[in-house]
Amino acid sequence: MKGRKRSFGEINKLPSGRFRARYTGPDGQRHSAPRTFETKGDADAWLTLRRAEVLREEWTPSERVRATFGDYAETWLADRQLKPTTRSHYRSLLDNQILPTFRAAPLKAITPAMVRRWHASLPADRPTLRAHAYGLLRAIMQTALHDGETGANPVHIRGAGNAKRVHKIRPLALTELELLVSAMPERYRAMTLLAAWCALRFGELTELRRRDVDLPKGVIRVRRAVTRVNGSYVIGSPKSEAGVRDVAVPPHLLPVIQDHLRQMPGMGRDALLFPAAGDPDKHLAPASLYKVFYRARESAGRPDLRWHDLRHTGAVLAAQTGATLAELMGRLGHSTPQAALRYQHVAGGRDAEIARALSSMALGPRAE
Repeated sequence: MKGRKRSFGEINKLPSGRFRARYTGPDGQRHSAPRTFETKGDADAWLTLRRAEVLREEWTPSERVRATFGDYAETWLADRQLKPTTRSHYRSLLDNQILPTFRAAPLKAITPAMVRRWHASLPADRPTLRAHAYGLLRAIMQTALHDGETGANPVHIRGAGNAKRVHKIRPLALTELELLVSAMPERYRAMTLLAAWCALRFGELTELRRRDVDLPKGVIRVRRAVTRVNGSYVIGSPKSEAGVRDVAVPPHLLPVIQDHLRQMPGMGRDALLFPAAGDPDKHLAPASLYKVFYRARESAGRPDLRWHDLRHTGAVLAAQTGATLAELMGRLGHSTPQAALRYQHVAGGRDAEIARALSSMALGPRAE
């Protein structure tokens, strides 16, 4: 906060735009308001009341005793600037996995033993859920530690924030991809090809519009993504800041996209490329796509395939061209190398090609 220094307490503006008030009490401990405030004036008024209590010797640390995990978690979530899907995910984790155990617990009363018992009670067959719930609990308690609401972060279980992949992804072979596309209804074929060859996410594909396709330059401009939250469609930015990107389309797909554009029901610049069946102004629901995708994957002999695995296939194909990690990150819309590295798998036969190439380097003309 900029401005004059306060004689009692402090007020901080949070990323959400709301204000947090804190002060040091007669007990020498830092105390925070049990909620954040819409205006700086409201936060200042709360601090004025606390100062008056101190001066009248009527102060008690009662608001600190009432600082339960449930109250603090609600404020923590409200004060964060999150994408709608992330907020919905956190809300679900809190309501279903975390609050049933910790809602009424005072922040300072949460111990490592309580956290270990809670973590052991989470469903063992859902490692990703366990990792996400653990990570959220740890993040909330870390903020509480920073705010002076607790003396230590009790959420510390080695490896609990990492989830082993349950579904082992096997990229599509080109013959399998051909069978899959052939088995898809015609209106979904271009979408399937873009998912596989351009590694676009479902939410990016279903928010593509005519104006995002630049056929002369051979690129798809990814500027937005759509997500479904509580039954409603929310249009926002792609998953990460790096998700805003231009993706070069393999030339063999350009005629397919051109044909798809000619057959689209919507003709305006803002017309959706892949709308819901029967309504060109409505976004395609995942369930509508899956009905036909599940049948098509059976025809391709890949009953294990998920739609998101098409993106993985596209990433592996791009890696096999010799693309650098930075180039893969740009094409996939990843902001960290770790995310892009997940897609660099060794395809069958590729290692033998590398070995032959190494011999060619060593032997020169004699290797031919």
